[in-house]
Amino acid sequence: MATAAATSASEAEAEPKAGPTAEGEEDEVKAARTRRKVLSRAVAAATYKAMGPGWDQQEEGVSESDGDEEYAMASSAESSPGEYEWEYDEEEEKNQLEIERLEEQLSINVYDYNCHVDLIRLLRLEGELTKVRMARQKMSEIFPLTEELWLEWLHDEISMALDGLDREHVYDLFEKAVKDYICPNIWLEYGQYSVGGIGQKGGLEKVRSVFERALSSVGLHMTKGLAIWEAYREFESAIVEAARLEKVHSLFRRQLAIPLFDMEATFAEYEEWSEDPIPESVIQNYNKALQQLEKYKPYEEALLQAEAPRLAEYQAYIDFEMKIGDPARVQLIFERALVENCLVPDLWIRYSQYLDRQLKVKDLVLSVHNRAVRNCPWTVALWSRYLLAMERHGVDHQVISATFEKALSAGFIQATDYVEIWQAYLDYLRRRVDFKQDSSKELEELRSAFTRALEYLKQEVEERFNESGDPSCMIMQNWARIEARLCNNMQKARELWDSIMTKGNAKYANMWLEYYNLERAHGDTQHCRKALHRAVQCTSDYPEHVCEVLLTMERTEGTLEDWDIAVQKTETRLARVNEQRIKVAEKEAALAQQEEEKAEQRKRARAEKKALKKKKKTRGADKRKAEEDDEKEWGDDEEEQPSKRRKVEDSTPSAGEAQDREPEAGLLGKSVPVDVDPPSKQKERAAALKRDVPKVPHDSSKDSITVFVSNLPYSMSEPDVQLRPLFEACGEVAEIRPIFSNRGDFRGYCYVEFKEEKSALQALELDRKNVEGRPMFVSPCVDKSKNPDFKVFRYSTALEKHKLFVSGLPFSCTKEELEEICKAHGTVKDIRLVTNRAGKPKGLAYVEYESESQASQAVLKMDGMTVKENVIKVAISNPPQRKVPEKPEARRAPGGALVPRQIYGARGKGRTQLSLLPRALQRPGAPAAQAENGPAPRPAVTTSAATEAPKMSNADFAKLLLRK
Repeated sequence: MATAAATSASEAEAEPKAGPTAEGEEDEVKAARTRRKVLSRAVAAATYKAMGPGWDQQEEGVSESDGDEEYAMASSAESSPGEYEWEYDEEEEKNQLEIERLEEQLSINVYDYNCHVDLIRLLRLEGELTKVRMARQKMSEIFPLTEELWLEWLHDEISMALDGLDREHVYDLFEKAVKDYICPNIWLEYGQYSVGGIGQKGGLEKVRSVFERALSSVGLHMTKGLAIWEAYREFESAIVEAARLEKVHSLFRRQLAIPLFDMEATFAEYEEWSEDPIPESVIQNYNKALQQLEKYKPYEEALLQAEAPRLAEYQAYIDFEMKIGDPARVQLIFERALVENCLVPDLWIRYSQYLDRQLKVKDLVLSVHNRAVRNCPWTVALWSRYLLAMERHGVDHQVISATFEKALSAGFIQATDYVEIWQAYLDYLRRRVDFKQDSSKELEELRSAFTRALEYLKQEVEERFNESGDPSCMIMQNWARIEARLCNNMQKARELWDSIMTKGNAKYANMWLEYYNLERAHGDTQHCRKALHRAVQCTSDYPEHVCEVLLTMERTEGTLEDWDIAVQKTETRLARVNEQRIKVAEKEAALAQQEEEKAEQRKRARAEKKALKKKKKTRGADKRKAEEDDEKEWGDDEEEQPSKRRKVEDSTPSAGEAQDREPEAGLLGKSVPVDVDPPSKQKERAAALKRDVPKVPHDSSKDSITVFVSNLPYSMSEPDVQLRPLFEACGEVAEIRPIFSNRGDFRGYCYVEFKEEKSALQALELDRKNVEGRPMFVSPCVDKSKNPDFKVFRYSTALEKHKLFVSGLPFSCTKEELEEICKAHGTVKDIRLVTNRAGKPKGLAYVEYESESQASQAVLKMDGMTVKENVIKVAISNPPQRKVPEKPEARRAPGGALVPRQIYGARGKGRTQLSLLPRALQRPGAPAAQAENGPAPRPAVTTSAATEAPKMSNADFAKLLLRK
């Protein structure tokens, strides 16, 4: 491939010197050259090692634009271009457009991690070597790279390294790579690559230096350190030197003194390799290391059995190492934990705090702080600690200022975070000032920094968060204290306090008392008195306290006139405050009385509805009894009067009966009289059918191996057969018990019993799975009467800064469409569309990002976005507190009996209040007169002839039915 690329380049260079040729031949030459170029680029990602300098010749000989033009000319010259060429051209154009989009996205937000990764991948695929180097360099300056990204970068550079300068460049890359995370594989690659340069000047010392540093970094690694030791020993064994034997002996002895997995095999290898008996001291160290290994094994085995990121297991391991107190091992376990939990700020804080207080090694401490803010740039505590560490170790002021500027552009998710980082930087600047001098460069820098901080909070932060993050003006208070106490500039301090009070703080007593204490310490009595007089007039939360302070000051320092003025002002103010409080109390009492009256009205209304319902129920029972009597009389006259055959639920005629009834139908389709069971027999039949429905037993002792499945479609004819394949994927199913109604209809829920408990736990993952268009609910089988506090809700109800709540979505929006919108702002871990019990969307969704910074960026970009003509709202997920259901004890009557729910039943009032009785059979009744606290009792006998309904005989009923 490299030869083809070089040939293509030479043809491109020789083409201008060639004389004019026939147009057809020229097109064929260009088409052939373009084909070679296309094929070369198609496998560029897999043939870096084979290209070498040929790629550079190709890049110099044929530019990308020339290649595109030649490809177009070749395609137009051919009558039937190859299908592969067209497909590749479209794919290349698509990749170029995607590269441009990613570059534009990074110009807007340089902290988009996924954009960096995608851009590097596409540039590498397209063979843009210069651009991919720049992209990798830019990403490595902002983020620490993973082991996979570093190894890919290193392999590419190694394959293109030609001379000593290139080898030094690769060495520099290895040095950067080993600083990001603790990666045994990178150290192993580093050692092996350095062996290749052993023939150069100082090559042997370079190899040994790399391996020694690798042992210091990962040699204590219980599971992966063995590979470094073995590679080092193999290298030393291969060197033909007189002192090599002693070097190998030393490596064996050092390794056997460290607790590592598979130590027994290493000891056996040493015994076989060594010609002399192993010294007793080595054996003692080996036995001691074996004993230590037994202590570490439980923690290592817990890590091997757990799944990534294994934070809890690492935390336990860290606690164990901290108790032992070996700094090297503590540092190693922290590094191992951070490889898988690099986005956990608390872990970085704990690690950096250990280094700050225990090791106090400048390079190590600052390196860890730097890596911490690169991994979690949205965490203000890491930036503050970084600034303190840099100051503690005497870093140059310019470097600290540059670090602070990076912190401001890190994208914090709360306004208070910006206040905290500004306060940390201002504290640092204040410690640099020598206040014994009246004026200095450091003091002016401090004052300008205070001014800039106030402007930044007012403009940048307030514009983004709609708040400054500093409602109490803590930065301005600190500035005023510095001016008063350290600079003896009370005039500036008073101006600052005036600004503080004009920002809505004048109503708080503590703010005035802070100002008063500052004046007492560094001002004069006149300004103290003036401040307290203003406080008496403005304070609204604790005016009594301010008045007491004013009277105390006048009692000790004021004149009689000052005392009289203070007493008059305080009494007037307190009288006004008491009047306001009385009015507020009266207003609250009136509101409370209104609420009580409304509650009483609601109570009366409920009582009236209950009495009316009870009255209607009694009336309906009387009406049904009368109808039964009429039906009995009607049955006696069946031979004389035809009747409509009454449809009875749960009773269907047999096939023979249906055949016997068919000839009896009249010419007009009306049925002739048919024998119908009387209501008493119908009730007996329904009761018998109800008894025939099998009861579903449930053994509460098997709750641990049983799950409760609900919200299933009622149309499922055989739920146990249809659900069995779904749940058998979780384990062996012992029994599926669907619940049916008295009429044999499936009620939409069932119990699924497994053979093993782990199968039941795995079945819980099927919760919300779509079954025939409805989300199936799967929950643990728990008796709520014994566990009233059991919650089935599977999602968090607390603030989740990495998760977004999206509302206003169109109902037609799918999960894939929403993911396409959201992934442009970060890595989307999960999307959940909220549906009702029938599986229909509600226009709401929860989007979970990989980090808090990505979620905050997505809120800024997506809030107010239009999706399919709907304007959506996006916010950080912070659900309201779920209402606690009313406990059964709360519904007990004073006598101890359990008060039933509303008379409408557990599912509430029915949707329809329509009467299902035919109008022809309805009897008009007189409207019931309302009593004061409910409906008036119905009179037993109606004496008025005008209101009495006329009595109808059976013949009259028959005539009504036969009119149609």
